[in-house]
Amino acid sequence: MKNRIVNNQPQEVTDYLSEEPIDQNAIECINEIFKSPLIASYNWDYTVVDDRIKKLYELGKQLNWNVTDDLDWSQNFPKDEFMINSEIFRTPEVELEGYDALSHEKKIEMDRHRVAWNISQFLHGEQGALLVASQLVSCAPTFNAKMYAASQTFDEARHVEGFNRYLKEKIGFQYPATKGLKSLMDKILTDERWDLKFIGMQIIIEGLALAAFNNMKFILNDGLLKQLLHYVIRDEARHVTFGVNYLEDYLKTLSKSEIEERAEFAFEACLVMRGRLISGEVVAKFLDYTPEEADRIAFESDQGQNFRTLLFTKIVPNLKRIGLITDNVKEKYEQIGVLSYAELEDNFNIDWAEMSKPYETQEEIEKAIRLV
Repeated sequence: MKNRIVNNQPQEVTDYLSEEPIDQNAIECINEIFKSPLIASYNWDYTVVDDRIKKLYELGKQLNWNVTDDLDWSQNFPKDEFMINSEIFRTPEVELEGYDALSHEKKIEMDRHRVAWNISQFLHGEQGALLVASQLVSCAPTFNAKMYAASQTFDEARHVEGFNRYLKEKIGFQYPATKGLKSLMDKILTDERWDLKFIGMQIIIEGLALAAFNNMKFILNDGLLKQLLHYVIRDEARHVTFGVNYLEDYLKTLSKSEIEERAEFAFEACLVMRGRLISGEVVAKFLDYTPEEADRIAFESDQGQNFRTLLFTKIVPNLKRIGLITDNVKEKYEQIGVLSYAELEDNFNIDWAEMSKPYETQEEIEKAIRLV
């Protein structure tokens, strides 16, 4: 295997190989090196506390699904149909100038790029979550948390596998991670404080994932991708619940200045993430817009507005629950119009029956979406 070290991720859209290589020497492994000053800990008492974290760990063992066996990869979405609702960039105030003049073939190509852009961001985010979860196995101070982080690491590996396979087999190319997503992953992965990793991944990135996956699932026409997203959503709900339950008690032990530092980090992460999955890049590629204009249009579209609402309704209540909507940051959340979401129900009170049910079939998922 050939290794190429880069200073940052490649920025071009990259094509997948048409066939799986048999020879390892045919693969060029592109690595970006980062240093992570982990403060890790042994735990020598191996005490298993019968609490919510143990129950979540048991659920993680019971509800393992297999990317290869539990999804029907023989399904191929029609090449001449839209995978995403073609009206998602249209509102009474926003309409893409020049879109109607595109040929049907060009609109389909643009549609595929929009799917590829979104799934690529999911793929990169899941790799980040995979790396952070593996760090938490070393860093988490309690035995239960180490065990759960180990089970989450396998979940994240499965998500990376699923999104990568979908891009390879059904799309054929991928986009690089956005600068905002990459910068947040860099911050979380290279910070030595385990609780900041928890906040960044379990509350912000996983909360973002729940919002993004739910948003995408409801605008898709491809049943296979809907099913993949639904299964990932089921996993991510456990991950967020783990973070909320574990952090609530721990953060109460910190000093006021330490809490304020973490509250400020959480707010800044929210600002970065609210624009992460709005694909202005694709608009600029196909239509006569600058990247800045395309970002604004995508930000103002129905999809953009729905995504931001979902994002903050998932994240802000949990931040309040764990004590990170402090008096010093309240005004900042108010300025961006999301402080009211702090009063919504959080993910702390677990519906164990809902979380424990078997994974649904593709037909059951489609039926549930139609009833919404």
